[in-house]
Amino acid sequence: MDVTAPHNIFQKRSTPGSRWENRIFWAFRAATYLVLLCGASVFLTIFIKGAGTVFKTEAPFINTTFFTEAPESLYVFEYEGVKHEMGDREYRSFTDANPAAAKVHADSYVYSAGGIFPAIVGTVLLVVGSMTIALILGVCAAVYLSEYAKEGRFIRFVRLAILNLAGVPSIVFGLFGFGMFVNYFGWNVSLVAGWFTLAFMVLPVVITASEESLRSVPKGFREGSLALGATHWQTIRKNVLPYALPGILTSSILGIARVAGETAPIMFTAAYVIRDKLPWEDLHRASDFIFQGVMALPYHIYVVSSKIPQNEYTERVQYGTAFVFLLIVALIAAASIILRNHLRNRYKW
Repeated sequence: MDVTAPHNIFQKRSTPGSRWENRIFWAFRAATYLVLLCGASVFLTIFIKGAGTVFKTEAPFINTTFFTEAPESLYVFEYEGVKHEMGDREYRSFTDANPAAAKVHADSYVYSAGGIFPAIVGTVLLVVGSMTIALILGVCAAVYLSEYAKEGRFIRFVRLAILNLAGVPSIVFGLFGFGMFVNYFGWNVSLVAGWFTLAFMVLPVVITASEESLRSVPKGFREGSLALGATHWQTIRKNVLPYALPGILTSSILGIARVAGETAPIMFTAAYVIRDKLPWEDLHRASDFIFQGVMALPYHIYVVSSKIPQNEYTERVQYGTAFVFLLIVALIAAASIILRNHLRNRYKW
């Protein structure tokens, strides 16, 4: 008598097709883990090497000089049997107090002392200003394309042009900004030239994401508002935009990541290699604030990493600056995410 269990017709069978599917699944999984591993190794390297510059072993455990001062040249010398490492200002004060030290040979390393405070200020100003312009222009364009424009060849051409602009290299936007804002408009290398250049660069992302967010709002919201006698603009302002804001802020998060990390556009339009004065210092009139160049973290990293002789002192500045730069981008993006989540909870439908 055969007491074996009957064969289950729904049991998964091993076939050549299922075996290939399993192999493909593991290949995709391995590729995903490899990408995550590479990204983690990069961030871990920056964190480990940058933490040595940003943090200290004694109180207050943070290198306040790195956050509060401008870049300086580093002087390394030996005086009376003691090795000294001093920034430019400290070195001048030391040699004034000890004239014999001025005769001692000192090795100098540019941008290897002081801090990056002017670059931090410039980066924050560039990100905030450019994203403000991009959101205003991008949301207005998205509202027109989604709510007012009638579908036709011209509108399809506009959308195609927007998608094509998203793939244009950043160096091209930098040359455009240099020719348009710096030379033609006569704004020179300034904050406002960098704002508009970066805003135009990120505008396709903002328009596309904002339009999709507006289209995701149910049509019933519009029809109900219009049925109650509201105008088209009142409907958009009261019943569409509030519910589309979380998606619009998502586009701003994507824009922040790209704007903050770009070097090519700002090196033509807004960034200086070195500038000790902050934008609000020595203003003769209010407009001088936006018509002056600034330092920026990505450009500072580029200069310190490739334009000066490399050594152990420049390396710690490179990784320290990269660490602070990633931290600032993360904080700005986190603020946008918190605001987006708040609005999403407030305007749930």
